[in-house]
Amino acid sequence: MRVFVTGATGFIGSAIVRELLGAGHQVVGLARSERAVAALAAAGAEAHRGSLDDLDSLRGGAAAADGVIHTAFVHDFSDFEAAVRTDRRAIEALGEALVGTGRPFVIASGTAGLAPGRVATEDSAPDPGSFAAARYGSEVAALSFAERGVRTSAVRLPPTVHGEGEHGFVPGLIATARVKGVSAYPGDGSNRWPAVHRLDAARLFRLALEGAPAGARLHGVAEEGVPVREIAEVIGRHLGLPVASISPEEAMEHFGFLGLVLSLDVPATSDLTRKLLDWSPGGPALLPDLEAGHYFTA
Repeated sequence: MRVFVTGATGFIGSAIVRELLGAGHQVVGLARSERAVAALAAAGAEAHRGSLDDLDSLRGGAAAADGVIHTAFVHDFSDFEAAVRTDRRAIEALGEALVGTGRPFVIASGTAGLAPGRVATEDSAPDPGSFAAARYGSEVAALSFAERGVRTSAVRLPPTVHGEGEHGFVPGLIATARVKGVSAYPGDGSNRWPAVHRLDAARLFRLALEGAPAGARLHGVAEEGVPVREIAEVIGRHLGLPVASISPEEAMEHFGFLGLVLSLDVPATSDLTRKLLDWSPGGPALLPDLEAGHYFTA
């Protein structure tokens, strides 16, 4: 299968590219720079020049492919609404190019905020007006193409997709601890973050591309919920810093935008996904991955 991948040189996307190539697929990655073109070539993939704002380039890449995986997202949390609008337009352009073809179209979505304080399942949806509702709108837009002859599916990823080379939430916590001189957690730290290793996430995207039914919502969750206090304790131990509780009200000031997510209790399950696609995560769990030390090298 010839697969068009957006976000192909990112932390998760690059793992998806290797997973697809290893399974015998051809990969064409969206590239907005010569550096991205070179990275794709080094991985054994082709490059398609364009960006999320270049809708014609997205339509062209999708139309020439046997399937599409969309993982690119503008991670600008200072203007999250604008990032979501860009994502929505990209999804609509990709989907329109596939209408009536029966080809697979897999997008990345998220589990955070679906059911705070409860275990989110594949059937969960966020409350209208919540911060998660905006991203969920993109998911709804993508899955609507299932009624127009596209085999669409959404892979919801947890806040923590971990592994060597991550530059997301966990490195943000580590950087904050270094600057503040303390590895902090909100409240009693019992609130939970689900997690998955990037290689397990990549495998799920491939399985979704190859066999997920149209309209499927999938959870790329290996661990239902890791208490944030335990994450803070590992960080403190590796950095030689004290570990301390701060009030939820202090979390935003201490962590910046991370404070909003870190204070949430957002466990999630992937039971339905595992049964549907025979997905069995086998990568290291979050805390052992942190203990391995690569997160703390300069």
